[in-house]
Amino acid sequence: MKHIFIVVCAVLLSGPASHALQVDAHPTFTVGTVTATRGQKALGVLKVPAGSDGGYDMPVAVVHGARPGPVLAVASGAHGSEYASILAVQRLIETVNPADVSGTLILLPLINVPSFEKITPHVNPTDNKSMNRFYPGDPNGTQTDRASFVVTKEVVEQCDHLIDLHGGDLDENLRPYSYWTVTGNQKQDELSRALVLAFGLDHVIVSSDRPKDPKASRYLENTASTRGKASFTAEAGRSGPVSEADVAVLANGVLNVMAYLKMTQRSVTPVKNPIWFEPVISVTAEQNGVFHPRVDRDARVTKGAPIGVVTDYYNRMSQEITAPDTGIVLFIRALPSLKKGDTIASIGVVKKAP
Repeated sequence: MKHIFIVVCAVLLSGPASHALQVDAHPTFTVGTVTATRGQKALGVLKVPAGSDGGYDMPVAVVHGARPGPVLAVASGAHGSEYASILAVQRLIETVNPADVSGTLILLPLINVPSFEKITPHVNPTDNKSMNRFYPGDPNGTQTDRASFVVTKEVVEQCDHLIDLHGGDLDENLRPYSYWTVTGNQKQDELSRALVLAFGLDHVIVSSDRPKDPKASRYLENTASTRGKASFTAEAGRSGPVSEADVAVLANGVLNVMAYLKMTQRSVTPVKNPIWFEPVISVTAEQNGVFHPRVDRDARVTKGAPIGVVTDYYNRMSQEITAPDTGIVLFIRALPSLKKGDTIASIGVVKKAP
């Protein structure tokens, strides 16, 4: 009788009823100081420890959905004055209801707290490093290195996919676009391409030259991509004042990706015919001076066409800036102040759909 009982139990547990007995792999989810139980939203911080310079607390929210599913991380504020992206993640923290979610949403609204607090574009004022150039980080480095290490360990390594949100900094008049990183892994690249199109921006930069070594990944999105996680970057917002349209396009884009990943019941219609770019050519300043743009963001230009001039402080022209190739102006400098080495413009060269 004992042997018969075991066989009957095995048969019963192999049928549909066995699904009800499956154990939730993540009844709770912990990121930094945050622990969220299933169906809960919780707030906390990632602790960036002090080292050769000071530490700080990086805000993080976890929306642990009512049902299991993918883990999606969304980060913003690597450059603390790219405001539209920061406000978009704030909106997601407020509005995403865990009862509607299958899976887990990790939300980092502001990676570069020192930049935000001191209104410093491009870099972390503590160590003068860009907070999107030093991944996967170093626990023994300066503040940017240590913060990048914490984000890698706490966020990248726990997620299935990552979206890194950016925008035009204080000196960048930028039109919205996404980056699609080509890793060479066909299955991963097909999924990341699908996520980019689901997000909804209709201008897409193809990045095929990103570092391949996960130990020297450099960028946040690429840190996830080199670890086999289909991920991408999206940008909207420009030069200081925040447009509601830019905040909305980023927040809605994340919701679209969640829908594509079956994390919500929201409907999504991917972009069908985006404009693809490769390469993107940057124009940098050869000298200090005053910049006067001659074209706006999103302008179509031909190779050699004037896009601006540099003058001295007496308004005497010292250099004409021309387009290095035919393409679309993805951003152009938004401020007159100019020093040698500053980026003046970024021209996307249109290519056939990959």
